[in-house]
Amino acid sequence: MCSKMASYNERKVSAIKELYAIEGVKFGDFTLKSGIKSPIYFDLRVIVSYPSLLTKISELIWEAAERTRTDNSCVCGVPYTALPIATCISANHNIPMLIRRKEAKDYGTKKMIEGKFEAGEKCLIVEDVVTSGGSVMETAASLKEVGLKVTDAVVLLNREQGGAQRLEERGITLHSVITVTEVLDVLLANGSITKDIASSVRDFVAANVFSSNGADASVKAVPQGIGKAMSYEKRAECSTSPLVQKLWKIMASKQTNLAFSVDVTTCDRLLSLADSLGPYICILKTHIDILEDFSQDVIAKLTSIAKLHNFLIFEDRKFADIGNTVRHQVSKGIYQISNWADMVNCHILPGEGIIDGLKSAVKGKVGLVLIAQMSSKGNFVTEEYAKSAVDLAKKHKDFVLGFICTSSVCDDPQFVHLTPGVNIGKSNDAQGQQYNTPEDVICKKKSDVIIVGRGIYESDDPIQAAKEYQQAGFAAYKKSLQL
Repeated sequence: MCSKMASYNERKVSAIKELYAIEGVKFGDFTLKSGIKSPIYFDLRVIVSYPSLLTKISELIWEAAERTRTDNSCVCGVPYTALPIATCISANHNIPMLIRRKEAKDYGTKKMIEGKFEAGEKCLIVEDVVTSGGSVMETAASLKEVGLKVTDAVVLLNREQGGAQRLEERGITLHSVITVTEVLDVLLANGSITKDIASSVRDFVAANVFSSNGADASVKAVPQGIGKAMSYEKRAECSTSPLVQKLWKIMASKQTNLAFSVDVTTCDRLLSLADSLGPYICILKTHIDILEDFSQDVIAKLTSIAKLHNFLIFEDRKFADIGNTVRHQVSKGIYQISNWADMVNCHILPGEGIIDGLKSAVKGKVGLVLIAQMSSKGNFVTEEYAKSAVDLAKKHKDFVLGFICTSSVCDDPQFVHLTPGVNIGKSNDAQGQQYNTPEDVICKKKSDVIIVGRGIYESDDPIQAAKEYQQAGFAAYKKSLQL
């Protein structure tokens, strides 16, 4: 146990200096998970190799937790960096610990929460760093699913970017040991960093705060309401999502906003169309579960073709179940979608839990598109439903790429609008599908990507048809810049 002879504040200052000495705190030019460039980076995973510091930090966190005066029956560390901290707290203070898995096992009990507990008990969440509060929210959701109550979380470092406020909205009070401001003050006074470095970090934090409604401020202060008047190149510059940036760059370099919906039922036909039409598309939209002869071999070939022709793969799975179910659907079974798709989509009918479930399963490898509107005749999607989709997208901007819609539903230029039901020569079909031309979709309805299926693969010459849609779509885009 670390000595408590020194005051709490003295031990905090000592911990900050030690973290800097072992490069748990770094200054420079770092790309964060969101794609944003940051002048500061916290890598607290390194503390497991310094037992004395780990113990010191665990005690500081426990003392901060004790100040909450809440009757917590157990503790749960957010995986993975906070697990050793929670373990130290549990062992040194005789409080039971629970473990939240990132994903359930495929065998045995298949539990998400491991440990002994009773429904209705309170659990204290332990975290190493809080930025937006997203990881704490995910852990709280898993604990609540098994009947536990969560009212408080304790963290070593609060990055002061709105995470505490977002957690408060969800009924969780965040208690922190140190803040970014305190880190800068200590290291500046110690001569470890310059005033210029401290100033750049303060400016970065101020410009990148997750607001109380869940939407994050853009590092580039993107103006709202002008998204559809911006070029693909400009939208790539202002996007914080690396996957969205990649899509805009593909669209600009290949001069295409065409997504091809390859709704065929054999692997040979799928691969043949993907290869022959690849040069003309930015996205290949698949329905992998309609393939009659599916095998993992086709996935290897398909991803190779996508890399060759530089397009993204969008598995149009339309997830619509509770979070725990979709978590398995996207990552397990024979399709293992999260291993190869760049994008998936979902209905928001089950609520926010479906987004949390998908996010926890794909681990940053896949982006999500929300279905805000539908092109089928007589569908039951309302304006209020579409607005709810936009609100959820803004809350999960680190994961949600955009929307499936019949027209633009959001002015934020960082979101991509993808519109199905595009056909140059038809207005509708016998199944109730309503069609629009590329110019209608891009210029009038202010969408970004045209999705075409039967208009291409049912034509006598799919390659020529794809060229025509590519040219029509890109011409509409250029026209839209002048409107």
